[in-house]
This record gives sequence, structure tokens and C-alpha cells, in this order.
Amino acid sequence: MALITLRQLLDHAAEYSYGVPAFNINNMEQGLAIMRAAASVDAPVIIQASRGARSYAGDIMLRNMIQALAEMFPDTPLCMHQDHGNDEATCLSAIRHGFTSVMMDGSLEADMKTPASYDYNLTITERVSRMAHWVGASVEGELGVLGSLETGEAAKEDGSGAEGKLEMDALLTDPDQAVDFVQKTKVDALAIACGTSHGAYKFSRKPTGDILAMDQIEAIHAKLPNTHLVMHGSSSVPQELQDIINEFGGDMPQTYGVPVAEIERGIRSGVRKVNIDTDCRMAMTGQFRKMATQSPSQFDPRKFLIPATDAMEALCKDRLERFGTAGNGAKLKAIPLDDMAKRYADGSLDPATS
Repeated sequence: MALITLRQLLDHAAEYSYGVPAFNINNMEQGLAIMRAAASVDAPVIIQASRGARSYAGDIMLRNMIQALAEMFPDTPLCMHQDHGNDEATCLSAIRHGFTSVMMDGSLEADMKTPASYDYNLTITERVSRMAHWVGASVEGELGVLGSLETGEAAKEDGSGAEGKLEMDALLTDPDQAVDFVQKTKVDALAIACGTSHGAYKFSRKPTGDILAMDQIEAIHAKLPNTHLVMHGSSSVPQELQDIINEFGGDMPQTYGVPVAEIERGIRSGVRKVNIDTDCRMAMTGQFRKMATQSPSQFDPRKFLIPATDAMEALCKDRLERFGTAGNGAKLKAIPLDDMAKRYADGSLDPATS
């Protein structure tokens, strides 16, 4: 199957009331884990690369790797997505290298650490949407700044994260402003701020409504019932993965992620894309540490990477099943980018805001 766009996938997810995990990728083993999991449960999937991943692996390597994965798993619908693009050049270069979808994160300025004004976000996101839609690619925008409602601070991940203390209104997406933003930018999906954050150290205690504002998602969905919402920073940081890391020489302090049950609640309120990176890293790292501790004479990297890949595959499979993605792969038939471009041009893919 040819790569599909985010818009096609999320339209299908909305029609059939499921969510789609977006797993970050940096290397071959992560790609194999994601695709094996998706194929095993007949699920479509989003593989996304940050600017950090593009710097680490290189655009040509990422492009060829994901194209190879699409060939290896021809029955698995796959969207290739740029995560946290910081300007037009980043987004357009991703499309040029085969990405079918890009995120323009205008919540921060191009340095990815300075909170941006609403006008800046609106202007740059609209511009990226217009250019991407010319060639049929999808665009995700972000309104509100990702960060902790406990501390008022954001964690930095792959170079992306606001610096300094943030006001509460910056950390929660305003529903009325969201309507204006979607109408004017014509984004295909909207990432919202509700207290989630990058990295493993999201919450110092099990999150409740005062530090994880799921009701904000519900309020936005009430205003934008036909807009695809996105939860960033939504790794669950499972206790068992923390325990494995620490048992075999790690030093992770107790921390809490976004409970899967809360993500499932979000999916019932219009969340269609759920970003997961830290959980995958923890699953693999735990196995690296275990192998290094139990077999200290081992030097073959494959002996580390095989159990690490298996652990990540199991985690991805769990999320695909929990989010309702499983069983929907065969229902999707790829729409060529040229056809998507025509639909944008004739207005049939304009965002529905009411």
C-alpha cells in the first residue's frame, strides 16, 4: 500500500470512532517494532519523526527506511508524519523527502523555546497549510503551549520546549480561540494543550483534573465536533517499565504519565491522534539494561536489540488495541496525494468547524 495522509487516516478514525497512536522513530528497530505490531492486529498507524530524529538518522535514511517498511508491510496503512516542525522550511523539506503529513508547531517561535503570539501562530500555520495542501499533504497545527499544570514549565524534547514559567492561559487551549484558529488556518488536525508534556517526568503524582485537564478537550470538542484533535506528550510511563529500568541499574525517580484510561476518554471526545515516544524509549532501554546486567560479557548489539524490539512491539500492540485502532487497517484504501490535492483545491476537504 502507498503511504497515506494524516487527513485520510483521521477522517476514517472519526467515522469509526477510534484513535491512532503516533509513534516516533529514530532507527530501523523502532520501525520494525511499530509495523509488526500494526500488522499483527490489522491496524493503520502513524510513524513520525522529529527534527531531532531527522538530524540523527538523516532525511534520506528515514525516507528510505519508511518506504521500505511500507513495502515490507503492504497491507498496513501508514502515514509518515513530521513531528514539531518549527518553520516553513522544515515542513516543506519533510514533504520533499516523502512525508505525507507535517506538523507546524507555531505555538513556539522558530527557536522552539519562545512562546509565540497568537497572530504569529495563525499566520505561519495558515501559510504551511496552504503550501502543503497544494500537493495533497496534511497539516497538524498546535494551539496552546505544551507544559505542566503543576509547575508551569515545559520539558524539552528533541530541542522543542518552552523556556521559563508559563501562564495558565498559555497551558490550556481556549475553545473559542480554537474555532477561530481552525477556520483561518484550515489545518487537518489540531494539537491542544491540556496539561500533558514531553518526556517521562510529566506528573509528580497520579494525575487528576487539576493537573490533567481532560475537561478542556471535551469543551473544545463541543465547539469543534468535526475537528480531529491531537494529544501530544501522551506516553503513560508504565510503572513496570520504570521498575525494569531501575532493577537493572537505572536511576529513574518515581514519576507518572498520562493514564491510558484518560486517553481512551479523550478518544471519546474527538481525540484522533495520540503521540507516544517516551514509552517506546523506556521499553527498549529496559531491555538494554537487562541484557547488559545479566550478560555482561555480551558484545553483539543484536542480542540487545532483538529483545528491545520485541518489548517495543508489545507496547505498540497494546496501544493499538486500547485505542480501538486494531481491526481497521483493511478498511482503508490509499488515496493518492494528487487526488487529495484536488479535494483541497475544490474545497471538499476544508475543515468542518461545526
